[in-house]
Amino acid sequence: MAIAEKAEKKQEKPKKVRTGRVDQIIGPVVDVVFEGQDLPEIYHALEIDRGKQGRLVLEVQQHRGNDVVRTIAMDSTDGLVRGTEVKDTGGPITVPVGKGTLGRMMNVIGEPIDGKGKIESEVRLPIHRTAPPVSEQATDTEVLETGIKVIDLVTTFAKGSKIGLFGGAGVGKTVIVMELIRNIATEHQGFSVFAGVGERTREGNSLWLEMNESGVIDKTALVFGQMNEPPGARARVGLTGLTLAEYFRDEFGQDVLLFIDNVFRYMLAGSEVSALLGRLPSAVGYQPTLATEMGDLEERITSTKKGSITSVQAVFVPADDYTDPAIATTFAHLGATVSLSRAIVERGIYPAVDPLDSFSRFLTPEIVGEEHYRVARGVQQVLQRNKELQDIIAILGPDELSEDDKLLVARARKIERFLSQPFFVAEIFTNRPGKYVPLKETIRGFGEILEGKHDDLPEQAFYMVGTIDEAVAAARGEAAPSDDGKPKGEKPKEETPKQEKPKAAASEARGKAST
Repeated sequence: MAIAEKAEKKQEKPKKVRTGRVDQIIGPVVDVVFEGQDLPEIYHALEIDRGKQGRLVLEVQQHRGNDVVRTIAMDSTDGLVRGTEVKDTGGPITVPVGKGTLGRMMNVIGEPIDGKGKIESEVRLPIHRTAPPVSEQATDTEVLETGIKVIDLVTTFAKGSKIGLFGGAGVGKTVIVMELIRNIATEHQGFSVFAGVGERTREGNSLWLEMNESGVIDKTALVFGQMNEPPGARARVGLTGLTLAEYFRDEFGQDVLLFIDNVFRYMLAGSEVSALLGRLPSAVGYQPTLATEMGDLEERITSTKKGSITSVQAVFVPADDYTDPAIATTFAHLGATVSLSRAIVERGIYPAVDPLDSFSRFLTPEIVGEEHYRVARGVQQVLQRNKELQDIIAILGPDELSEDDKLLVARARKIERFLSQPFFVAEIFTNRPGKYVPLKETIRGFGEILEGKHDDLPEQAFYMVGTIDEAVAAARGEAAPSDDGKPKGEKPKEETPKQEKPKAAASEARGKAST
């Protein structure tokens, strides 16, 4: 256990304990003076014992001169006063790692926040670490099945890759993340780490309750630094989650899934910290170190010869503006992008993934196979052609289309509805049982629609179903009232003459009156 041994050796080294005192407090920024001593290194953790309030951890960010270091607090500084004693821990923030963290919920400094007592772990690792060297990284590509049709078909995920879920407010990013956690834990029996970065506390609570109810909590470690936390905690909680995932990868040889919700909040927290430290802002007010901070996080997420970390990251797009510097910086690190569209939400199709705007560099014949590639590109071509025809339909009407185009539009509408899917985590809202669709069934279903095997079925039958067989069954269910036993079919025949007689009598009466 290389990492554990290194960590133990580091802990065995005698630490030079430095003691300072609080010199200045400006919100989450705390200046600490160490008179006549060597200053703590950048990123060292300092601790303040606040008695019943627990410990307050500060992270060194700057050396100000005159024996003063400027730090960022990982918790509220309410009640902190000048002159309070501060101790240097001799290293960066460390967090517990290993199987003791599974089924537990902790904060940025590794303290439990689930009310279940201390996290049992023999090893603690620093959250600031270097990425694995290139010689240790793996280069092979293996497709990761998610059970979500639109993702498996068009935006193929690979083990060890980084995937971004892009979308504005309220388009369903967190719901997809929660569904992916459920599917991976249930279907693949793998370990997952969830890092809640600057998102709503309500969502974290619902995720915790959902995981407990579904039984997947035992294979998941959760780390939270939500909206109510200081910017220092929000800027470091992603690194805490990543440290947990790295240990599972390197020590247990696991294929780990790391979920980060939300990467934009991570960059926003970095922007707040940068402003508090007095750095000059860059474009649109972001920190000048935006690309560096993003690289520090993303470059550690990779596959090695021991295991892999596959990262799914929700990315909030401010004002739906994809040219925002934070969003543009994120794109460079991702192997697949899942774009969620507000226009698709307005049509009531969930998940609201735009198959034309989403991308995966793993969608190649060499990786996914010829059939998968052919069907995926065929679906995109049909949807793109349908999009081009919408202007003609809006101006001249659908009747002006050629027969081939009419058929294409009909198939495109079926495909759009078949891309929808009921989620397990949304059952309480939709009253529809969730569906996990194997990749083979996804390819078969869309392939049959493209081939025209289901041109006779109503498009509504394809909405919110799992496999293509369910769509066929739904269509038969709609037609059943007129096709089942004779009594149901005979009633309309008996009623029609009765309805026609009064009409005939009325017309005769009108004829007599006119004469």
